[in-house]
Amino acid sequence: MEKAKKYKRIFTIVIDSWGFGSAPDSELYGDEGADTAGHIAASVDSLDLPNMQKIGAFNLKLIKHVPPCKTPQGYYLKMRERSNSKDTMTGHWEMMGLYIPEKFITFTDTGFPDDLIHELEERTGHKVIGNKAASGTAILDELGERHLETGEMIVYTSADSVLQIAASEETFGLEELLRCCDIAREITMKPEWKVGRVIARPFTGKKKGQFVRTPNRHDLALKPIGRTVLNDLSDNGYDVIAVGKINDIFVGEGITEYMHSNSSVHGMEQTIEIAERDFTGLCFVNLVDFDAKWGHRRNPGGYGRELERFDVKLGELLPMLKDDDLVMITADHGNDPTWTGSDHTRELVPLLMYSPSFNGSGLLRESDTFADLGATISDNFNVPAPANGTSLLKYLI
Repeated sequence: MEKAKKYKRIFTIVIDSWGFGSAPDSELYGDEGADTAGHIAASVDSLDLPNMQKIGAFNLKLIKHVPPCKTPQGYYLKMRERSNSKDTMTGHWEMMGLYIPEKFITFTDTGFPDDLIHELEERTGHKVIGNKAASGTAILDELGERHLETGEMIVYTSADSVLQIAASEETFGLEELLRCCDIAREITMKPEWKVGRVIARPFTGKKKGQFVRTPNRHDLALKPIGRTVLNDLSDNGYDVIAVGKINDIFVGEGITEYMHSNSSVHGMEQTIEIAERDFTGLCFVNLVDFDAKWGHRRNPGGYGRELERFDVKLGELLPMLKDDDLVMITADHGNDPTWTGSDHTRELVPLLMYSPSFNGSGLLRESDTFADLGATISDNFNVPAPANGTSLLKYLI
């Protein structure tokens, strides 16, 4: 007889980039001393996070403004990333059971090779401007007006393995931008140019200082290098509902339903709507604004306010949960907004777990891989265990 499921529904929510302090190997990445959660709290005048507080987030990590909870209601631990990276894709893939030993190719210091740019121009019919590592908002101020005048595509990268194309949604058109990104994805499948993601970055506005990126961002990622927990869930008839960037990160692999989010608040509103439905399986959520709007832009105040907005929505979600529901809150890497540069930071991440059925709570052992999260999910639903990770299910009592 099939093993009984402990939880019928699992909600895994990724606060994109909410690191909990330097990882043991952070010096290899230039990140020794980085601390996304701690430095945000130290940089703001107040921080009101009562719902994460009662689960036990600040028993796990002491921060300014939010004291530990005397009677926490959840289980909590820190996780170390085993893969040799600190990017979004690697972090999510490792959560679902993969180990990525090699970093994706980056073009941070040099921009993209002339041969790549020439092929992109020839095949899209558009000249390229930019071709350097840059902040997405800064490069719009630098080149946005020229783009509107000439129709040239703004191509840029970052410290991540990405090729990003920015274009006006109003004049260049979203459909044309996506066509060009499809071509760029095909070109960058060549081994010597293989980047993790090609990202469409549509924007609106007419002049410097007024350009605004729209919610119609679209990521074209590489497919996962192997089967993940998502494949095993969907293959065995379970629902795998993706919210936010999750479908892009996994290129639809193992996903049965997906929803695009316009913001992190919208992503939580979608999650709350999903919680009103009857389903059996996983709801996997990425909340990207923490990373894209505040971490990369080095804005600790904005990050802190975004955390407060998330906590309000978490307070709406938690009372909706049933005894056979489990919430897992985590992050995919750090992005300390007080750190130098604009890159992600190599940090430990939290794993906060809550169910109304818990009779216990407290600190669990530190995990040496994000894959413990996926192993816990697969154990719960009695599907094949991932290649990496150890289930924590037996500790959730």
